[in-house]
Amino acid sequence: MFNKILIANRGEIACRVAATARRLGVRTVAVYADADARAKHVAACDEAVHVGGSAPKDSYLRWERIIEAAKATGAQAIHPGYGFLSENEAFANACAEAGLVFIGPPASAIEAMGLKAESKRLMEAAGVPLVPGYHGADQDPALLQREADRIGYPVLIKASAGGGGKGMRAVDKSEDFAAALASCQREARNSFGSDAVLIEKYVQRPRHIEIQVFGDSHGDCVYLFERDCSVQRRHQKVLEEAPAPGMTPELRAQMGAAAVAAAQAVNYVGAGTVEFIVEQPEGYAHPEAMRFYFMEMNTRLQVEHPVTEAITGLDLVEWQLRVASGEPLPLKQQDLCIQGHAIEARICAETPDNHFLPATGTLTVYRKPDCTAFERASVNSPAAGVRVDDGVREGDTISPFYDSMVAKLIVHGATREEALARLDTALAETRIVGLQTNVQFLRHVVGSRSFAQADLDTALIPREAAALFHQDKVGRPLAVAAAVAQTLLAERASESADPFSRRDGWRPHGITVRRFDFEYQGEPLLAHLSYLHDGALQLTLGDVSGVLAFDALPTDTGTRMDLHFNGQRQTVQTWQVDETVHVFCALGATQIVAIDALAHAGEAAAEGGRLTAPMPGKVVSFAVKAGDAVKKGQPLAVMEAMKMEHTIAAPADGTVAELLYAPGDQVSEGAELLKLSVG
Repeated sequence: MFNKILIANRGEIACRVAATARRLGVRTVAVYADADARAKHVAACDEAVHVGGSAPKDSYLRWERIIEAAKATGAQAIHPGYGFLSENEAFANACAEAGLVFIGPPASAIEAMGLKAESKRLMEAAGVPLVPGYHGADQDPALLQREADRIGYPVLIKASAGGGGKGMRAVDKSEDFAAALASCQREARNSFGSDAVLIEKYVQRPRHIEIQVFGDSHGDCVYLFERDCSVQRRHQKVLEEAPAPGMTPELRAQMGAAAVAAAQAVNYVGAGTVEFIVEQPEGYAHPEAMRFYFMEMNTRLQVEHPVTEAITGLDLVEWQLRVASGEPLPLKQQDLCIQGHAIEARICAETPDNHFLPATGTLTVYRKPDCTAFERASVNSPAAGVRVDDGVREGDTISPFYDSMVAKLIVHGATREEALARLDTALAETRIVGLQTNVQFLRHVVGSRSFAQADLDTALIPREAAALFHQDKVGRPLAVAAAVAQTLLAERASESADPFSRRDGWRPHGITVRRFDFEYQGEPLLAHLSYLHDGALQLTLGDVSGVLAFDALPTDTGTRMDLHFNGQRQTVQTWQVDETVHVFCALGATQIVAIDALAHAGEAAAEGGRLTAPMPGKVVSFAVKAGDAVKKGQPLAVMEAMKMEHTIAAPADGTVAELLYAPGDQVSEGAELLKLSVG
């Protein structure tokens, strides 16, 4: 075993690797960019070395600096985590040349599987089923168009050197192919340094099922069962679970054998994942009809590896370290078994109701659910509990430089139903204030009919859209009641013993009525609170009126109360940041803005004809110039943030008056990109 390793990554995976290394007595070295000087992963390691500027190309992708840091600190090996340099064969070769062990597969395996077209040819030779498509080296756009037309629509354009949903576009008809190809190639070039693509038939009702494999340097290779990663948005995973619902022992054995054959075809060593598209023409009710096709192999540890750890009771990072140090695999295939069910939810800084646009900001409040001891599973004592893997702390900033993932929430139970219930409870207990996240969206997915019944395919989110987006589970009455109660509790806390400082609404005659102005989901709300003679509080909101009662509950964070209003009783927790009150309860979470009517009197309505950046990022290109006439919905500009491209479209017919930035410019959220004369 190594004495010291360098972790060439950041965030939760760097913290995850450091935790296992510490348990094994292995010292760790972190690397960090300017934006991560005080990051959690830096504190999690024994040493840390600064490697450059905030942008990945200036730091985490500068492998020569990382190798220098490893040599300077006496590290014997480098763990690449995932993303960044984890699947870079040049980096793996450079480690070997520097006398460092790369904790991953041989560079030859990375190279063979890193190019999707080449891996398809290898898999075809190994007898692994392939989706019909074009994987050739000729990248002439006209040829690619002809190949797509030959395969038949819909087709999927995929970056040959890509992954994680980047450089990928689904195309429904021939006339849309050229524009989709150009966008896909541009995104692939920016993300991976290569704009080569492949074209595949877009499988209908597909499930995304992957097999975890592990090989050692002694020629042994095993599979650690499967993970279902079908719930996706923008071709990126949202929820992952193991084992895959509806998987038969026969199909598991077939897919496992194919995955091992794929790994052995490239003499694979270490942790890897063979991803398959599974076609289910007869639906979930007939799993024997499912057919699987090789999609790609990820030559690294996957983001979703914790669900495999949960059902097997194994530490995959420990296996990585042992295999990389020359030890044989700890277990044989016959020693491996599945225990219970595990699900992982990716908590991301994004706005699901606005096309999943990335969000940035400070984690003003970051409270995790109660995590029971996530014990190492065994046949006699299966693991059951809640686990959070993250690389952030309260007060940290989510910047536009890196991936939008804040944390991974992993649950394990004896059955899928138990795991589902545990996941919903854990999501309900998660408290994040300071930026938009997908936590409530995840709860909606978990509670949807399709997911609850395991009716899974990669179109689950659009199919269940009506139940997933723009949902108000809390409701106006409860949100207003919570905001009013929070205000009253804060006032009570500021009262002194002086009876004239009391703010209980008492007066010798008549009834005191207070006015509260709010904005809820973009609409103004007016509420009145009446202080009755018997000491009760009457809250009126439009045609809803009732007695408001609440009791503060002991807590060291936020305002937590037992709230009664409009026939509902809820335990509610609130935080107020500036004018916004953040409300959390078992039903969900919401925000309501307390308006100071005097301060806001006379404010003008928002100016029309403005097109602003929906998030911080870089201007990639403009599709128009000053003087151009445009139609509603026409693409005007492309922005890039958190490694993804986003198209800005015209909100109405009009004429472009002025472009205010140039391609390549960095812009902040809300920056006006261009002026549009509407009408």
